[in-house]
Amino acid sequence: MPVPAKRRSRSKKRRGWAHAAIQKHLLVACGQCKRMVNPHVACPFCGSYKGRAVVKHRPLAERRSAKAKATVKPEAHAHPHA
Repeated sequence: MPVPAKRRSRSKKRRGWAHAAIQKHLLVACGQCKRMVNPHVACPFCGSYKGRAVVKHRPLAERRSAKAKATVKPEAHAHPHA
């Protein structure tokens, strides 16, 4: 199995990792609903992109509320022989 011919110095190692810092997540305001969304992507809340509606499904807020209503919490388990 091959091994490196020479040791990689600390400065070269650190320069190699210099670009790997965590970047701040960029968000922009949606043109329709003014919520913060990813750039160059259709808004998941109102379904618009560059000022016009492009997504024909229900907005994300409605889907989340419908999903929350549909989720039923399991009741306490009753003893089967009671």
